[in-house]
Amino acid sequence: METISSIQITNFVTESGKTISLELSYQTFGMELNKAPIVLVNHALTGNSNVCGIDGWWNQLIGEGRCIDTLNYSILAFNVPGNGYSEDSDYLITDYKSFNANDIARIFVIGLEKLRIDSLFAVIGGSVGGGLAWELAVQRPDLIKHLIPIAADWKSTDWLIANCFIQDNILNHSKYPLSDARMHAMTLYRTPESFSSKFTRSKKEGDKFNVESWLSYHGKALNDRFQLSAYKMMNQILKTIDISNGQNNFLELVKKINSSIHIVTIDSDLFFKARENRSAFTELRKFKSNVFFHEIKSIHGHDAFLIEYEQLEKILKPVFNLPEQKQQRKAS
Repeated sequence: METISSIQITNFVTESGKTISLELSYQTFGMELNKAPIVLVNHALTGNSNVCGIDGWWNQLIGEGRCIDTLNYSILAFNVPGNGYSEDSDYLITDYKSFNANDIARIFVIGLEKLRIDSLFAVIGGSVGGGLAWELAVQRPDLIKHLIPIAADWKSTDWLIANCFIQDNILNHSKYPLSDARMHAMTLYRTPESFSSKFTRSKKEGDKFNVESWLSYHGKALNDRFQLSAYKMMNQILKTIDISNGQNNFLELVKKINSSIHIVTIDSDLFFKARENRSAFTELRKFKSNVFFHEIKSIHGHDAFLIEYEQLEKILKPVFNLPEQKQQRKAS
């Protein structure tokens, strides 16, 4: 695993008015920062900055010889403050409801400024990480060449907010909050068809269905590696994605974004619905030519962005395998 570095941010004021000093931790992979095009990778709800390498959660996509080739790009990944990955209890956030997704994007902007990064080849993220990519693009409309939100959206819908509300109640009232919240979430990350294909109503342990054993396993696994305050924080960020900040001025904001926008959705996603993304794309195409819509076909729902790598690579290769990158590699 690459070394975790950190940036101290003092006197940050959230939109809710809370003043806090915090640590923004990050990891880098591949080429040295500012010596090659930089790709910022935003992690998902239970993810972190360890995006590639042996234990990297996106190592099927990012790495030497992978679609996002670390021989050609500098990879930067921030940890959302409070996600617990730095393992320093001083930097866990208990007052999680004082934060929203816009706050995290503003913190990322400060981090980029402190690292003296004034341009990004791409910002890519799945799920809440994709929502944060949208938020960052609004914060800095000229910063990003390619904006790539995957299995995400520019806002949390009522359906998503409702499920985050249920998650928050589980996290605050259950006897086994982490495992119970995770089991509930897994039923939303997948689909009925995915479950039927995987389990076929089979049993393994007496009268216990295999789907029950699978959910129990995932609940225990998260309980063993994650922290309750981190889950609460990330769930809050997921719930509050909204680049319009409640002003319903989505189109006005996106008109200012100079990035090419590559919307990658999943036809069976129960979390960030493909229909919502297609509607946004249709509106954007009326005035923006460099916006593109891609749909992953899968029975696996939201989690398909971590499963359907062949389809995802086919979508992303034209972005990350541009002629200038090939020439750069040959020259080296």
